[in-house]
Amino acid sequence: MPLTVAERRWDLTRIAAVAAVIGSIVSLCVGTSFAKTLFESIGAQGVTGMRITIAAILLCAVWRPWRSSWTAADLRALALFGAILGAMNLMFYMALRTVPLGVTIAIEFSGPLAVALASSRRLVDIAWIALAVVGLGLLLPLGHGAVALDPTGVSFALGAAVCWALYIVLGSRMGHMHGGRAIALSMLFAALVALPFGVAEAGWKLVDPTLLGFGVVVAVLSSAIPYSLEIYALPRIPRQSFGVLLSLEPAVGSLAGLAILGERLSLVEWIAIVAIVTASVGAALGAARSDRNEAAAPAPGVPPA
Repeated sequence: MPLTVAERRWDLTRIAAVAAVIGSIVSLCVGTSFAKTLFESIGAQGVTGMRITIAAILLCAVWRPWRSSWTAADLRALALFGAILGAMNLMFYMALRTVPLGVTIAIEFSGPLAVALASSRRLVDIAWIALAVVGLGLLLPLGHGAVALDPTGVSFALGAAVCWALYIVLGSRMGHMHGGRAIALSMLFAALVALPFGVAEAGWKLVDPTLLGFGVVVAVLSSAIPYSLEIYALPRIPRQSFGVLLSLEPAVGSLAGLAILGERLSLVEWIAIVAIVTASVGAALGAARSDRNEAAAPAPGVPPA
């Protein structure tokens, strides 16, 4: 039976949303790779402070958060959310000083993976946890497979993972806010956290016109474009589809690091990344099935239809 006009329109909308998520991942990884090339000039903290501050200015100019009526509770929530966002970015970029991009993203993914599996009691989810632990075990400097990884860099990546988990938990409580304006104001609070570290490391180099030009490119590629594309995609595709697509980020990051930075990973590191990506995809699909089962279950005292 041929598709109706409405069905074709819905398919095109879903395709566009999927393309938006993939574009967001590619833009983020390419922007982060370019950001790493600035480390020699202004350091990891300088790059973080510059990137977040420029991104905050751009997002505020686009979304105009002052147009919303924020309550005191909203502002406190956004301030905490922004502080976590700033800390997450700082630790992520500090990890990038000595750890390849794809590996850093893979380690950081343990945060959202832990959140996805925290409330699960199913046997299959224990298998995903085990697979993720195997992947992390291959990456962490605990055995023969990861002796080349810097322990300090890995520690920063794990700290970013904790912040990402908190980011997800806190973000889930802000669904009543306007998405674009909330993330713009949160990014402003994140800049207040990250910029002092950047100034302490780079000083007046942060306002060098040439470096500022690169900073704008990095901020647009790694913040403004990804957040805007994700805000477009989230209402238009199922949550599990978004989670599955997002799970591709460590692999895309590894390819971007190879193409732009010349970061070659060992076979063990590739196996670890594949294990973590697979665990993330499995967790996302499992969470979707649990949500559907809960939605289909009858309310207490109400007979099933």
